[in-house]
Amino acid sequence: MDKNQWIHPEKLMADKRGTSEPGERQSIFTRLRSLIIGEARNPEDRSVFHKLSLIAVFAWIGLGADALSSSCYGPEEAFRVVLKYPFLGLFVGIATSVTIIIISASYSQIIKLFPGGGGGYIVASKLLSPSIGMVAGCALMVDYVLTIAVSIASGADAIFSFMPGSMLRYKIYFSAFCILVLIIMNLRGVKESVSILAPIFILFILTHTFLILYGFFVHVSNLPVVADTGYRDLARINMNLGLFGAAALFLKAYGMGAGTYTGIESVSNAISILREPRVQTAKTTMVYMAASLTFMAFGIMVIYLLYGVSPVPGKTLNAISFEAIMKSWPPILSNFFLLITLISEAVLLFVAAQGGFLAGPRVLSNMAVDKWMPSRYTQLSNRLVTENGVLLMGVTSLLILIVTGGSIDILIILYSINVFITFNLSQLGMVKHWWSRRKSGEAWFGKMLVNGVGLVLCIFILISFLVTKLNEGGWVTLLITGALVAFSLWVKKEYGKVQKQLNRLNSLVEAVENSEHISKESFEDYKDYPGKYDKNDKTAVLLVNGYNGTGLHILFGIQKLLGFSTFKNYVFIQVGVVDSNNFKSADEVDGLKKEIQKSVNSYAVLMRKTGFYTQTFTSLGTDAEDQILKTAPEILKEFPNSIFFGGQLVFSNTGLFTKFMNNLLHNNLIFTLHEKLYYLGIPFVLLPIRI
Repeated sequence: MDKNQWIHPEKLMADKRGTSEPGERQSIFTRLRSLIIGEARNPEDRSVFHKLSLIAVFAWIGLGADALSSSCYGPEEAFRVVLKYPFLGLFVGIATSVTIIIISASYSQIIKLFPGGGGGYIVASKLLSPSIGMVAGCALMVDYVLTIAVSIASGADAIFSFMPGSMLRYKIYFSAFCILVLIIMNLRGVKESVSILAPIFILFILTHTFLILYGFFVHVSNLPVVADTGYRDLARINMNLGLFGAAALFLKAYGMGAGTYTGIESVSNAISILREPRVQTAKTTMVYMAASLTFMAFGIMVIYLLYGVSPVPGKTLNAISFEAIMKSWPPILSNFFLLITLISEAVLLFVAAQGGFLAGPRVLSNMAVDKWMPSRYTQLSNRLVTENGVLLMGVTSLLILIVTGGSIDILIILYSINVFITFNLSQLGMVKHWWSRRKSGEAWFGKMLVNGVGLVLCIFILISFLVTKLNEGGWVTLLITGALVAFSLWVKKEYGKVQKQLNRLNSLVEAVENSEHISKESFEDYKDYPGKYDKNDKTAVLLVNGYNGTGLHILFGIQKLLGFSTFKNYVFIQVGVVDSNNFKSADEVDGLKKEIQKSVNSYAVLMRKTGFYTQTFTSLGTDAEDQILKTAPEILKEFPNSIFFGGQLVFSNTGLFTKFMNNLLHNNLIFTLHEKLYYLGIPFVLLPIRI
């Protein structure tokens, strides 16, 4: 093409923005997205990690709300079992508190051993086997989806209990709206979403702490009477039930209150979003979570006992006990404080859904890095958020809410099992680890004892759930988890097939290095290599993704297709895609930058040695497409007679389903670029890479 006839893409883009409807739509969409989600963030800004990370208090709010919200229903479920013998509830409360402390301590050990995060998935993968880790990860993902659904449904139930019965038909729409709001908040960023929800969490802590302490101290003078009543209650239990009957009733109540422990694992899953030093921040967060949950769960159980609460239709035991505490208050004050307290309970359940949005996408991205899930779930948005993971968790929980009609009875059965599958696998992995360290000389026994006791408790709770909940609908959870496990195995198998083929292509690298001795040559030796340079010569612009077989396949394909002497200039473009795997610290981002520069330098050495003028362009970003479209006009300014080249893996599409699954597992960036560059009038040649 004659350079005088060339219409520069920048001018073309400006013209289209002024006259083209598609350009206008894109501009409106971009502006709307920026308005709702926020402006893009720069992953190369070293301060961005500090700005996005959570201090311990914010992490406690974002990750601890899931656990703390269970105090709204966990103690009640346990106390209802022992209503005839209420003093037994005191021992259930003690056992619950001890269990919380043990599980929290065991997860603190996991945090120290695995400072990169990943929680139960990473523990089971590293200490047991990758396949067992995958099962733990699948169980966690289902659990986090159900965390969102259960929390939203429970919060909606609480809110609508204050409204007329005629409004109940709008409850499912309200729940859907709440999920959409949480999706948008999390697409904006972790810190923004937590900051907005912080006042609700703090209000819950203040109101409930005050009422528990006030209710206890009001009854201090009556403690001898309560103790005497308790003694007689225990005697009655022994007479009516006997030792084994009392033990069975205690264990049933303890198992029914096991929902209190869910959410404890979320800190270890989401270490990557915490402020440096992350391990210390995570351990501090775990202390906050364990202390607050222990206080609330045990305190509420004690209040039930002190005030002798019994069920009243249409009211929770928390509401009944709080009314009893404030019975002597002026009516206006008691009604106002009760309303504020119960509303804080209801709205905290919405905050608890945040735990699913924070930890769920991180488990998903860790599994995607290991090729158990599609690699698209490692991608970050321009807000540096795992956008695909947030959307998947939100949309899936919304579908579950719609299918179940927002029924908390159904959802709680589905919710109860999976977290304890992960608990058991992670505790088992830790016990195995400490046992293997017994000859190392370090203090292993005490650490193994903590995880061992945690394992025994979690096994008991899981068995009690399976026995009591399996026929009530728990089998549905196991079926869903099993289907997700089967999908993960298929994904791993498909990626394995592709990797084998790519390894064959990568033999090209070894062949080239053996013939050209690239590995023995430094780019610095050719950095200022003069070469023959004429900007008007034909230029091949290659889009590459590392110095590998696919890149060399494109390079040799051009020379084979169009002739060795057709192009005098070669330009190599590589974008370092910042994703959840490498966006962990400023040093890792810098390492990515050096890695992509090293890759394109290898191409430059190869081409300059053979007499071609070569330039390289690199950039970092969360979206390779955006970075390439920004770079293309710069290249065309310097090399007007450029033709862009890219390669695309070709799969055997035997049917619609196979094509859909290939599109799910592999990105089709090159097709999108082909269309957009074509739209801008930039010549682009797509070379097939059949595997």
